[in-house]
Amino acid sequence: MHTVVGNSFSFSVQDKGAELCSIISKKSGREFIWNANPEIWGSSAPVLFPIIGALKDGEFIYENKRYSVPKHGFIRNNENLKVKQVSDNCLEYSLKFDEESLKSYPFQFEFFVRYILENNSITVEHEVINHSNIQPMYFSLGGHPAFKCPINEGEKYEDYFLEFEQIENVQTWEVLKNGLINSSTRPLINDSNRLDLTTTLFDNDALIIKEHLSKKVSLKNSNSNTSITIEYSDFPYLGIWAKPGGHFVCIEPWLGISDSYTTNQDFKTKEGIIRLEANSNFKASYKISIEE
Repeated sequence: MHTVVGNSFSFSVQDKGAELCSIISKKSGREFIWNANPEIWGSSAPVLFPIIGALKDGEFIYENKRYSVPKHGFIRNNENLKVKQVSDNCLEYSLKFDEESLKSYPFQFEFFVRYILENNSITVEHEVINHSNIQPMYFSLGGHPAFKCPINEGEKYEDYFLEFEQIENVQTWEVLKNGLINSSTRPLINDSNRLDLTTTLFDNDALIIKEHLSKKVSLKNSNSNTSITIEYSDFPYLGIWAKPGGHFVCIEPWLGISDSYTTNQDFKTKEGIIRLEANSNFKASYKISIEE
């Protein structure tokens, strides 16, 4: 694990999976990241690449060949990421293709994730490089940060809500037991910018938002000035999730989405997939800001 200490906050990233595992206020001593209790959910902020969620039958098809990638991709829990930079305000990790990776993901990728601290904010920057001279590559990427909720002693989960940047009329897409996305939806927010958290909100798995106006959402408590805000202008999809019984909520900016149950598994036409041309790079970032 590596830690960066700033004037107002410190943050830590575990080398396995390059996973953000702590944000602590120097002013109050508060921890803002879920503690990854393995009895409930043993992660804190997985990095998602080159897929989001699940693949149908655990496979995708590319150029008439089948390939298998685990749920949320292979950065998560990966012990082979290299620490590329440790500075006063930045941690950087990378992973590059090799002969073994090409067996399950046939692209000459190089992946970077950087955590950059500035005052009360941490920017999570992703960069993808396609090292092929001729072949485009296809991928998704995203974040899965789990924020401690409730944050303070004596509070209840139901004291908290998510406040969106814009007034929204959105629906959530049903997640099937195998992790695929159904074609049915249900209303989630109607003419409001607020989603109240309850202990039953995630009984049917994650909330999947495909189309919405906001590019910023804040975790707030009506009885406190403390808030956590995620800005995600580079990401068109948003997932919201918690494990029932867990004292956390995940606010997940996504470039991509789980497979639909109707998919033909063609990776090139997968919903939300990004095509990166040969000898090109791609960047996308989101920002976590904390107010006390």
